[in-house]
Amino acid sequence: MSQRELTRLEVIQRVKRKTLKQHQAAELLSLSVRQVKRLCQAYQSAGAAGLISKRRGRPGNNRLPEKTINKARQLLRSRYYDFRPTLAAEKLALDGLSLSVETVRQLLIGEGLWKAKRVRRVVLHQLRERRARLGELVQIDGSPHDWFEGRAPKCTLLVFVDDATSRLMYLQFVEAETTFNYFAAVRSYLTEFGKPLAFYSDKFGVFRVNMPNPLSGTGLTQFGRALKELDIELICAHSPQAKGAGGTGQSNFAGPAYQRTAFRWY
Repeated sequence: MSQRELTRLEVIQRVKRKTLKQHQAAELLSLSVRQVKRLCQAYQSAGAAGLISKRRGRPGNNRLPEKTINKARQLLRSRYYDFRPTLAAEKLALDGLSLSVETVRQLLIGEGLWKAKRVRRVVLHQLRERRARLGELVQIDGSPHDWFEGRAPKCTLLVFVDDATSRLMYLQFVEAETTFNYFAAVRSYLTEFGKPLAFYSDKFGVFRVNMPNPLSGTGLTQFGRALKELDIELICAHSPQAKGAGGTGQSNFAGPAYQRTAFRWY
């Protein structure tokens, strides 16, 4: 007996011993009172065997005939052995065999003609904890956008966000994300707020040398060398999600919340 049938047996025995009412048994088994009465009658006449499903061991009502399955297998081996399940199902339909794509896929797998794709394992990354104090770590990024809705050329907004508080520390419009423009923005930030321990950025070419195996150089960009001279650590996130984990939760800062903020125009 299955676990479900054992549970039914225990409940029906309690009903027969009159320690449990039929409507209570119906609630426990998620059945109607009428079904509980039928189970009681089956138990009365055949004992525990009367509660076992009569369909056990029998083929399902919707099972395809063996003749159809064998014909489909023969066609898959002889004609459609190199077809994908969807196309193979369409070809079988032209041969008079109307099978679902999943049925055809299972037949191809059973015949060794199709290898099931491995389910990609979801990699869970531990969220980065925020820094403890204001100004300790500052996220920097640029957002190209039609900020003036056609009334002026498209430009880029450079954004400095405090990691501990998600506070917008500094905003500046520039023509594009260039080393010179980031130099000017960092200088203005340091003049107004002082030196942070680190800047947190993406892997944009201003912040990181993206050429694999460079033949010469220190591996630092001009911006990176300047921060090293200032003793400010530069952290390049591996993904936009990682960059946003400790603060805003996004790497593109275009949006109404930023448009309503007082900007600096240079």
